[in-house]
Amino acid sequence: MSVAAEQIKQLREQTGAGIKDCRDALEKSGGDVEKAVELLRAQGLAASSKRADRETRNGILELYRHGEGRVGVVVEVNCETDFVGRTKEFRDFAHEVALQVAAASPRWVSPDEIPAEALEHEAEEARRVGRADGKSEAVIEKIVAGRLENFTNEACLLRQPYIRDETRSVEDILREVISTTGENVTIRRFVRWEVGETIE
Repeated sequence: MSVAAEQIKQLREQTGAGIKDCRDALEKSGGDVEKAVELLRAQGLAASSKRADRETRNGILELYRHGEGRVGVVVEVNCETDFVGRTKEFRDFAHEVALQVAAASPRWVSPDEIPAEALEHEAEEARRVGRADGKSEAVIEKIVAGRLENFTNEACLLRQPYIRDETRSVEDILREVISTTGENVTIRRFVRWEVGETIE
């Protein structure tokens, strides 16, 4: 099947994938751009899982200031090689991560960083509310599971909806960057400050 250059361009703009990958995905999907996007995302997921064990010791610190200096963010995003660390795609991703942190105020990068005490506090609060409403224990446990899921999605950077496209998570965007760069890429850490906030 012949694929139009305009379709390839559109798919590249949507996914950041290479020309050959876009052409192949469009051919496999019969020219359907949305199906091609799903194919490329699935490939990115497979590629990122293969690269997950590779060390990431290069990268950059991205600094971002928002609201006339009322919010400041520093993020460290790592990759495998200095070469990728200097590319526009990688630097743009680091900047997007800093914007996300400024806008959405995550507390941790990923769910495995959440302290057990924080999860237990959320679970106990959900149980207290459920009991006060007279819910059965079975229903309360469902409420607890839902509350913990919502808490994790709000508090963890990788689980948050991406600020420019809420149908995708930050983790989806990270997988696309891994697919595009061909290297393992990790968000190592971040710090967010806001003028007047309470220091814990």
